[in-house]
Amino acid sequence: MPEAPHVGPNTESQEDRFLQAFDEYNDALFRHAFLRVSNREKAIDLVHDAYTKVWSYLRNGYEIDNFRPFLYKVLNNLIIDEYRKRKEYSLDKMLEEEGIDEGSFDDLQESTVEALAATIDGRKAFELLDEIEQKLNLRVTPLSFPIGMGYDFKGIYNIWEKNVNLFSGDSRKNIEETIEIKDISSNELDKLIGEKAAENLRSELELVYEVYPDFDLQEYLSGTLQPV
Repeated sequence: MPEAPHVGPNTESQEDRFLQAFDEYNDALFRHAFLRVSNREKAIDLVHDAYTKVWSYLRNGYEIDNFRPFLYKVLNNLIIDEYRKRKEYSLDKMLEEEGIDEGSFDDLQESTVEALAATIDGRKAFELLDEIEQKLNLRVTPLSFPIGMGYDFKGIYNIWEKNVNLFSGDSRKNIEETIEIKDISSNELDKLIGEKAAENLRSELELVYEVYPDFDLQEYLSGTLQPV
């Protein structure tokens, strides 16, 4: 996780508020950045830069009434700058490099389209979690995760109980079968939901384990952690 920038000795009240905001929002800001840049080290750098800019803003004599929206605004601006930097390495430059073929429409195989769609759907689930944290000011931990979305929705993986709930019928409302899957890397998952769906679920759960805290009963009872 990013480390708090160094603060001077003569700004006690500002320092207290700043450090409190760091402790309170650091993890959520990291997840917010990580979900958008898909790179752990870059996400850490962006969050650190955001806090550094905010601290410089305070040192210049400005005041911040509400740190949370201010931090997200600064971080989002940094993320936008990061996107712009990435776009500088444009498709045109890539095609100019030796050994890169422009290809054709026929090269876009069905499996590629499916993989892209699954990635987008998975992002929607993470963006929803991120939105819950931001708008409701809740720290969340997923206890279940969808297997596919839309027409490809197959069921729910229960992270807490480590089982798969398969849904039946077009309504996708009735659980047809619940199957225990202790190890999501096993071939049993592939046989159950299909190789592509299993691969997508594994990558999405890896991200869940990386950026969200484990469920803690005491934190839940104290109201500082919300399972979803």
